[in-house]
Amino acid sequence: MNVTIIGTGNMARGIGSRLVAGGHHVTVLGKETSDAEEVVNELGANGSVKAGRSGDEIADDVVVLAVYYPDAKAAVEQYGDALSGKVVVDITNPVNESFDLVTPPDSSAAQELASSAPGANVVKAFNTTFANTLTQGAVSGQPLDVFIAGDDEDAKSKVAQLAEDGGLRPVDAGPLKRAHELEAVGALHMSVQGTLGTGFASALKVVD
Repeated sequence: MNVTIIGTGNMARGIGSRLVAGGHHVTVLGKETSDAEEVVNELGANGSVKAGRSGDEIADDVVVLAVYYPDAKAAVEQYGDALSGKVVVDITNPVNESFDLVTPPDSSAAQELASSAPGANVVKAFNTTFANTLTQGAVSGQPLDVFIAGDDEDAKSKVAQLAEDGGLRPVDAGPLKRAHELEAVGALHMSVQGTLGTGFASALKVVD
């Protein structure tokens, strides 16, 4: 698949590394093209990754919002109808400095983004995985679980395939409204890092 990642931070690098490992073509968009070029150079993907700037036309069918929630909202507003028909992956955990969720209690970041881009197929994924664990693809020898929520089954299937191709285990978490619980779990996972002393190197996994 051809995937556009909006963002140049650690999560963009982590997710990008899994996409490249799975043999997919990636376009990285940054606030400046030079920021995206740094990510491309780090991924070292022999021509399968290219750089661009936020606002560039998006030709790919899958778009990953690898930015903080306010920037994800800004990106959705910026692209507007151009996201119609695309799979838009929201990885955000909309929290404040105390790890409290800042979205309405009966909603989620993913649902708020979906309401701003009604023509897009918004999927929640990767919000319970940390950047450095994504780069490795596993913790303690176990592949990362990627919990996926969305209302469009084809869109979820595409995201699941991307995860699986990158050596991860996709877990269907149900419809997009389950993003509320996934974001709460993501916030909890972040908040216990100090207690656990794991330095954002832990993972949430279902063991069966």
